[in-house]
Amino acid sequence: MATTEECRAALEKLSDNMQRAEGDARSAAALDRSVSCHITDLDVTFAGRMAGGRIHVHDTLQGPPREKAQIRLSMTGDDLVALVAGELNFAKAWGAGRVKLHAGMRDLLLLRKLL
Repeated sequence: MATTEECRAALEKLSDNMQRAEGDARSAAALDRSVSCHITDLDVTFAGRMAGGRIHVHDTLQGPPREKAQIRLSMTGDDLVALVAGELNFAKAWGAGRVKLHAGMRDLLLLRKLL
């Protein structure tokens, strides 16, 4: 089972990857939205903001998200680490219910280019 520190590192790596995005993915990475990522097996939520092509984590909270972010992810720590490492396909994991993504319709259309 991934640790809180490993999950935080995976989010940092995802942020680094977003910074280097090109083409259509770059426009998705440029969104300015509040974000949360709930790690279900650790019952920890990383809350912050997606801005300037990066994810800025401001808080690590125990339990589910306290506020409704504009972009909300939910998954196990192992799935987060595997997704960022390229070992787990986002579309397949989302289709199987392993990853949950909630956002407005416009944001979902943009994020599919990034994920």
